[in-house]
Amino acid sequence: MQPDTLNIAVLISQGQHPVSGRARRAHQDACALELAMSLNESLPQPLNSKVSAIHAGDPKQEALRDYLGMGIDGLTVLNQTEEDDALAVLTPYLSEQQPDILLTGVRAEYGEGSGLLPYLLAERLGWPLVTGIAAIESIEHGEASLLQALPRGQRRRIKVKLPFVASVESAAAEPRQIAFAKARRGNIIRLTPTTEVDQERTEWTLSAAKSRPKRLKVSTAKTAADRLKQATAKAQGGKGQIIRDDPQAAAKAIYDLLVEEGVLRK
Repeated sequence: MQPDTLNIAVLISQGQHPVSGRARRAHQDACALELAMSLNESLPQPLNSKVSAIHAGDPKQEALRDYLGMGIDGLTVLNQTEEDDALAVLTPYLSEQQPDILLTGVRAEYGEGSGLLPYLLAERLGWPLVTGIAAIESIEHGEASLLQALPRGQRRRIKVKLPFVASVESAAAEPRQIAFAKARRGNIIRLTPTTEVDQERTEWTLSAAKSRPKRLKVSTAKTAADRLKQATAKAQGGKGQIIRDDPQAAAKAIYDLLVEEGVLRK
């Protein structure tokens, strides 16, 4: 049965810029919100949809206003501390609201960031879960057609019945720019639910992560043309390749190439 009004809930969180460390909207969460807001325009048969943004955490986080700047009227914050379990406050709230679609990012950019929240929510709500989607193609007769993002730009079409939980991949449409006036005017609804301390988190020992060295791949060449390209090409950063040191490599590669082309004879 097709609902008269499609209720879409989007879980949002505070993100962190990978270079500067500045607080910002989380990119995947913003992609999920963009997908929900533009759903009416992308579907072949537009539906009357209602989008609500939900955050479990501190309502005073300035990065939350970045989501308001995308154009939503307001967002709901379930007030809790970093030591509290987000699952304990989100499950009863979502069970009461009963959205038709629950969208999240694949993982958080700040904090624990394990990516387990969509799985645990789907298990407690008893809803199916689809991970890493890039788009919602259609919703007909209580069933949605989703495009799941796969490696190397591939896509898989999946059909799932409402209600369901879906995590949105960065391969989805880029989120719209933030409007400063909308971000200031947007309303943040603060709720104070019964919280529960995350017991497992209290037993953790947190430390700064250290980057590990990566093994570099040694490039090899089979033909004279490849050796010439290696000897004369400029170094490219981030490719992870080592060109073997040979002071006469360029001259030898040119000589071998001319011999192969028949210009010179050995």
